[in-house]
Amino acid sequence: MARAVWRGTVSFGMVSIPVKLYTATENKDVSFRQLHVEDNSPIRLVKRCAADGKDLEADEIVRGYEYAKGEYVIITDEDLQQLPVPGKQVVELSAFVPAGDIDPIYYEKSYFVEPEDVGRKPYALLASVLKERNSVAIGKVTMRSRERPCALRPRDGAIQLETLYHHDEVRSPGFDPPQVEVSESEQKVASALVDLLADDFHPEAFPDEYREAVLEMVTARLEGKEIVSAPEPEAAEPGVDLMEALKASVEAAKSKKGGGKSGGRSNTKSSEADNGASPSEADDEKPKKTRRRKATSSS
Repeated sequence: MARAVWRGTVSFGMVSIPVKLYTATENKDVSFRQLHVEDNSPIRLVKRCAADGKDLEADEIVRGYEYAKGEYVIITDEDLQQLPVPGKQVVELSAFVPAGDIDPIYYEKSYFVEPEDVGRKPYALLASVLKERNSVAIGKVTMRSRERPCALRPRDGAIQLETLYHHDEVRSPGFDPPQVEVSESEQKVASALVDLLADDFHPEAFPDEYREAVLEMVTARLEGKEIVSAPEPEAAEPGVDLMEALKASVEAAKSKKGGGKSGGRSNTKSSEADNGASPSEADDEKPKKTRRRKATSSS
């Protein structure tokens, strides 16, 4: 496993669990080097003093907080280590909340929590209780000179720590939700579309197609192949009737599902999409529609 990014203790009540944290996710974006356009030489980023123009090494640079224009308070690593913050080596669990109480907007980053040998039993106990109660434990943790609220939750028999944003770091939308009246028939057809597309979450079903396309482009360039551009998506027509768009979406979802291309759950409510009717109303309508079709075709 990768190197631990934090070592300390998880504490609840009189119980202490020595643990290590490991980063649970990784960024797989394709990275590019910046090159000089004339000779493709790599660009080197230089830290240069704004006063004398001298290029600086790491040991010639200090950290400063600008409290006024051009005025700084110097803060060293030793200063930060001496801060009276209890969460630097201890995550003290101060509350247990229902798992669904935390708005996902507060989640920042995920970490695997591994117990040290002496903490395996209380670790297992905490994981079991969180799962049984469907609860999340709330505390604070300090990593990389930053204190964060955190949530500990059970996952696959283990515990995962999620750092959270502070409440004043979450922005307000800056706009009011649209106050638009939605008709009952529109609601029914939209619900039918949701029923057709209902499924369990399968993260592997959503690969990074952009990253794959970039890597394919790089491979093609290396092999001297021609790069084929993707067709432009059709622009949505302005002013499309909402109900007609919903009905067309339902029919497209039915066709896709009927062709075996979707792993969605089966749902008998999809008949609600017919003219926004309930299942029973839709069943009553079917014979009439069939007779009308036959009459039309015979004529």
